[in-house]
Amino acid sequence: MKIKTDEIASVIKQEIEQYTQELEVSEVGRVVEVGDGIARIYGLSTAMAGELVEFQTTDGAVMGQVMNLEEDTVGCVVYGDYLSVKEGDLVKSTGRLLEVPVGEGLLGRVVDPLGRPLDDGPAIQAEGSAKVDIIAPGIADRQPVHEPLQTGIKAIDSMIPVGRGQRELIIGDRKTGKTAVALDAIINQKQYWGTKDAVVCIYVAVGQKESTVAGVVQTLKDAGAMEYTTVVLAGSSDPAPMQYIAPYSGCTMGEHFMWSGKEEGRTLASGAPYPKHVLCVYDDLSKQAVAYRQLSLLLRRPPGREAFPGDVFYLHSRLLERATKLSDENGAGSLTALPVIETQEGDVSAYIPTNVISITDGQIYLEPDLFYKGVRPAINVGISVSRVGGAAQVKAMKKIAGSLRLDLAAFRELEAFAQLGTELDKATQAQLDRGLRMVELLKQPQYDPYETVDQILSIFAGTKGFLDDIDPSKVLEFEKGMLDHFKSAAKGVRDELSEKLALDDALTGKIEEAMKTFKAGWNG
Repeated sequence: MKIKTDEIASVIKQEIEQYTQELEVSEVGRVVEVGDGIARIYGLSTAMAGELVEFQTTDGAVMGQVMNLEEDTVGCVVYGDYLSVKEGDLVKSTGRLLEVPVGEGLLGRVVDPLGRPLDDGPAIQAEGSAKVDIIAPGIADRQPVHEPLQTGIKAIDSMIPVGRGQRELIIGDRKTGKTAVALDAIINQKQYWGTKDAVVCIYVAVGQKESTVAGVVQTLKDAGAMEYTTVVLAGSSDPAPMQYIAPYSGCTMGEHFMWSGKEEGRTLASGAPYPKHVLCVYDDLSKQAVAYRQLSLLLRRPPGREAFPGDVFYLHSRLLERATKLSDENGAGSLTALPVIETQEGDVSAYIPTNVISITDGQIYLEPDLFYKGVRPAINVGISVSRVGGAAQVKAMKKIAGSLRLDLAAFRELEAFAQLGTELDKATQAQLDRGLRMVELLKQPQYDPYETVDQILSIFAGTKGFLDDIDPSKVLEFEKGMLDHFKSAAKGVRDELSEKLALDDALTGKIEEAMKTFKAGWNG
């Protein structure tokens, strides 16, 4: 059988034309040294700072991120099981930056800093992913804070108000109720869920015991607050890189909702308006700073004050700068940050506390002495301040609580003076008595937030002298009865106040009249 050469040529030609090969080119390096969540890699000469890399271990792929660029090697942090990474393992650069899943599917879930579920629930149905470390919106993209973020805590909403888009630090020693204040603020957002003012809450737990966080999640579930909350957990047993990245991941998950204000008419699966306001609680940033210090020392970055690296200020500033109230052109969404910092023996002048105080727009200082005296929340009104919240305060509250902070601060001074047993004149004694009752009035049980109208009525009663002749131990009992009176017999007055949230002479007269009526019939 004779085969023509041109036939063979045409067949070969056809085969060549049909043959395609996909060539994959990726830069690879080798692990030179590994330990404590840090790997040093040789061979990734074109790696970028912050780039994701993939470790090819015997147990599968483990992700890491480039932190140090040195002459011959790069220093990486390992996200995940760093014990499976061995010297000599192959490392592949990805050309990508770190991203986490975002969207409605994260609500009600407990996730790790990479967005993987920790609550034994189904896989997360994300709407997409977003970069973890971004530049905060610029001045032109923002507007001044002007809407209140109600925490439901009388002492805060009246004297240290927080606005949507603000950064308010919660600071104090351990076991003074810092987390309780943040959780109250989250639980209080339940009243807005399903409305156009809905607030999504992100609770980031850094360096805490898993049992403590399980208690927090249970508290939120019991209060019905978990449906609009995402818990990001990097526990005390998690490696330092996970604790370092957790607040940024939580912030990214929140920013997705903040920017959704640009998309008109968007709804949740339930049909409710898509939320554009976010509350992020970072609990706590002193543990993040310690994790970052550990990373930095292992990466051989030179230590500075208190062994923290020089860029530890940048660690927190680039996180908290992302809290903002966006301009109307950007959808007018907001991200409010409540960072928590733990002090040692009340030392607010230590390195990390002073750093974060200078970055935030005010602080709520919780004092151990007040806590042990039974004043809870144990807020020290002398040191606590809000630098922007007054602009966002409800008009009625601003009017009646204007002098409250000064009165309470003066009361604390007088109280110390009166303990010397000095004879006091009538006016001073009256001021002391009023202050004593106001302190009682501002006490509040944990996880029991007050509605704004009830707060206004309570503080109105205190500042207008309705409690001056009530026994201090009966103040909260009187308050409860009075608020019940405004929900029943004087409901019309309460409804009017609820609608206006501002006080004119006519409404003030009606409230005073209703309080006099209640007080006359009260037998405490």
